[in-house]
Amino acid sequence: MVTLDVSRLLVITDLFVIATGTSRPHVQALAEEAEAELKEIDRRPLRREGLKDATWVLLDYGDIVIHVFDQETRSYYDLERLWGDAPRTEFDPVASRS
Repeated sequence: MVTLDVSRLLVITDLFVIATGTSRPHVQALAEEAEAELKEIDRRPLRREGLKDATWVLLDYGDIVIHVFDQETRSYYDLERLWGDAPRTEFDPVASRS
């Protein structure tokens, strides 16, 4: 998982969170879990796309946009390269729980 700070490059959002699932059910589960976790802090997506097909799920929270891809789709669109000027942070979920 990676975060891209696009706040200086875009006016519509501040942060992209990009994650990859290993299968379509995994992509769906990751997106649903992200949505459930954010709902616990009263955040609901303004828009949600791609959950049924689950090759690229987009959860738009306004200031944060979460992208959950399958591996092939993530490689094809390569948002990290497309937004290469954005500061990038790798996310370690294990470290964040301590």
